[in-house]
Amino acid sequence: MITGSSTENTIAYLGLLQNHIDVTKVPFSDRGSRLLLWKAPDSPNFFVKLAERLTTIQPDIEAYLRRPPFIDGLFLLDADGEPLDFEVVTYPHILHLHTRIGEFAIVFKDEKTLAIGLPPHVTTGIQLHVQPQFWETTEGGGVFKSVRNLAYSSTGRIVRNQITPDRGGYSVEFLVESDIDDAIYLSVRSTPDLQHDMPAFSVARSAAESRWRAWFERIPPVAERYRLTYAYAWWIMANNLIGPQGRIAYEAMMPSKIAYVGLWLWDSALHALAFRHVDPELARNQIRAMLACQLPDGMLPDAIYDEGVIDTIDHPIFAEVTKPPILAWAALKLHETDPDLAFLEEIYIALVRWNAWWFAMNDDDVDGIVQYNHPYSSGLDDNPLWDYGMPVESPDLNTYLCVQMGSLALMAEALGMDSEGAMWRRRAAAIVQRMIKDLWDDEAGIFWALHNEQPIRVLTPFNLYPLWTGQLPPSIQDRLLAHLTNPQAFWGEFVLPSVAYNDPHFDPETMWRGPVWVNINYFFIEALRQIDQHELADELRDKTLELVMSHASIHEYYNAINGQPPVKAADIFGWTAAVFIDLAIQASTNPPATSPEGNP
Repeated sequence: MITGSSTENTIAYLGLLQNHIDVTKVPFSDRGSRLLLWKAPDSPNFFVKLAERLTTIQPDIEAYLRRPPFIDGLFLLDADGEPLDFEVVTYPHILHLHTRIGEFAIVFKDEKTLAIGLPPHVTTGIQLHVQPQFWETTEGGGVFKSVRNLAYSSTGRIVRNQITPDRGGYSVEFLVESDIDDAIYLSVRSTPDLQHDMPAFSVARSAAESRWRAWFERIPPVAERYRLTYAYAWWIMANNLIGPQGRIAYEAMMPSKIAYVGLWLWDSALHALAFRHVDPELARNQIRAMLACQLPDGMLPDAIYDEGVIDTIDHPIFAEVTKPPILAWAALKLHETDPDLAFLEEIYIALVRWNAWWFAMNDDDVDGIVQYNHPYSSGLDDNPLWDYGMPVESPDLNTYLCVQMGSLALMAEALGMDSEGAMWRRRAAAIVQRMIKDLWDDEAGIFWALHNEQPIRVLTPFNLYPLWTGQLPPSIQDRLLAHLTNPQAFWGEFVLPSVAYNDPHFDPETMWRGPVWVNINYFFIEALRQIDQHELADELRDKTLELVMSHASIHEYYNAINGQPPVKAADIFGWTAAVFIDLAIQASTNPPATSPEGNP
């Protein structure tokens, strides 16, 4: 049952999240910010990492995963310069720090500046170590490069201000005599201009609280049982947002500020699913951000980061790399919630070019079945479907293209281009017939992926994807449903494994070789509604919600045997949060269970 006013729900959501954000495991950040504040697990101090790749410093695009903190050893100090122990109480907008000399607090004054509120009428301060340069030896000598610039300042009266070269960086001891409402500010910027205003701490605190209240005020209510995880999911959706910078042209959401720094193509489409419920323009910007980096031949890159795009990868093979074509589907979902013909007109040609790229550049034998040329283009990076070599003609890709062309048909018709809409419907129907002709195995009752025209006999949910087209003969549809609902294959306690339980390749801990991914569950919920299997869709929806709710945080994927997040699964993961939000709203409001996408 959904109860309470918007204001009551907002207050409740902030309260629900008291101490739910574990800053020893996930960072305290803010909408738009690249600053990630963590508490050291076994020591009374914080450290700050940067959600930036900084490939102008280290060209390796994954170096950010190994880069040390920009600020470490951030301690609170007493009058003698001794570190203070503290207990932390977390909320989305503020960290309260209880110490023996009084109460400290930390908020984001803005996306580049942290404000540390000080207890009144004491001498106190901070100690920190900052590493503003990167250096390394090279074959011909060595290099020193600037990382970022830091300014620290206070509204209190300065008692001690000491900077000491230390460990390749600088140690700072900064003590002030504080009055009521004093603060210390830490500002991290890429420019040498580090000037910023220093309001009373209460002003910064009030602004931070107002930002988060405004965020929660916009979210639709859900049933009581979903509210804690729902509130946390919405915190993730805001916390992972970054502002425009470099190649990132719009405010957009990283999959995880911890593990995935940049924007990823199909992640952005799924993030838009949730944002459409609170800010349709923000949802549209997730799609715009990807289309802004479309290549001249129509390809969309795998990922975008400040200094560039990722459109080729050299491991495990060298090839162009992208992600599954679901932007048109996501745009249509957004249009259903918040109709905007101007936006459809804005993106239509880019999406047509994107669709054309797939057929022009990824069909070597020109048989109408499109192939993956790099494993990562599937989004299913290490799935055993790719163990036998590339390229692979796969039913999941061709289903995505059917859904995309069905979505383009509806867009064209909404824009008054009925004949073009009819063309997309014919093409969508044709690719279904090609899949039946080339990929369907009537004896096994499966659509196999092919490599060198030979079936890859690995059973995955992606072999069942053509259900989503809504255009299969009943005899084929029924056999796919039998596989889907087989407890020995897919319909176990935790659904859906990314490789069938009874397949010899199944590994419940390794990324796409067995764990549950909730975005795949979402696609199957869509598929089941498409073919009027509403009870099964509801069961899959409820199992998905229960899996996510069974953990304090929200993760990238889950072990398909015990439901636990594997060690390598990223935390505060965006599309898991987005899918949870959309499914919780569905489950709370029981909307009409129909979906036209991909069904010309």
